[in-house]
Amino acid sequence: MAAGAKSSVVRVPKAGELVAASLRRRIITGELEVGDPLPNEATLMEQFGVSRPTLREAFRILESESIITVLRGAHGGARVLAPDASGAARYTGLLLQYQGVPLVDVYRARASLEVTAVGMLAAGHEGNELDTFAGLLEAGADLVDDPAAFARHDVDVHQALIDLAGNQTLAVLAGMLVHIIDAHNALFIAAHGGNSERPAARAAHRAYLKLLGLMREGDATGAQEFWRKHLDAIEKYMIGDSDTTLVEVLS
Repeated sequence: MAAGAKSSVVRVPKAGELVAASLRRRIITGELEVGDPLPNEATLMEQFGVSRPTLREAFRILESESIITVLRGAHGGARVLAPDASGAARYTGLLLQYQGVPLVDVYRARASLEVTAVGMLAAGHEGNELDTFAGLLEAGADLVDDPAAFARHDVDVHQALIDLAGNQTLAVLAGMLVHIIDAHNALFIAAHGGNSERPAARAAHRAYLKLLGLMREGDATGAQEFWRKHLDAIEKYMIGDSDTTLVEVLS
């Protein structure tokens, strides 16, 4: 092949991959619902015209994607699971670790998503979403003296901002990042001790309330500017000048 020429070799999917693709489509279109058993092996082998090893290869693919579970034994079989963002989060974390991505990169990506969501909420809300957000803040008001509990609440607050904005793609992307930041929160609290985190928790709660007020006023620009500054301050507090990578956080 001449230098610089592209290969024209086409990879043909294996039979197990094709069977997995067909079953995956049935699951994501709702033809097979969560909790439903897949047809037994004999039925699927006849339906797809494949051997038992090929069918089990398809099952292994779908199990690795966490969209089926296979129970062994006389009363076993494959059942449909709901697609779960945690699997995507784990893989994303693995990919970012492999690439040597610094933790600060994750915080800044989260900030970009949240600032966008805050603008959407402030500009387009009809009241219900912000009432839901207000209820979440009220439920967390009593947690400021419990650093571990407040850290979990903080994760919920950040995810809720994006969930309530109504863009599902943003919500899924944010969920992957929140999974990583949640792991870092736990390490940070363990390293610094709980008592030192109480002032930070109180300051965070005040920031939530101020953000809520700006969004209720419909001040999208003000809400976004305030939240960007708040998230920048969080980044500085949680990471500072550290060159921590995700390997250190997720390993």
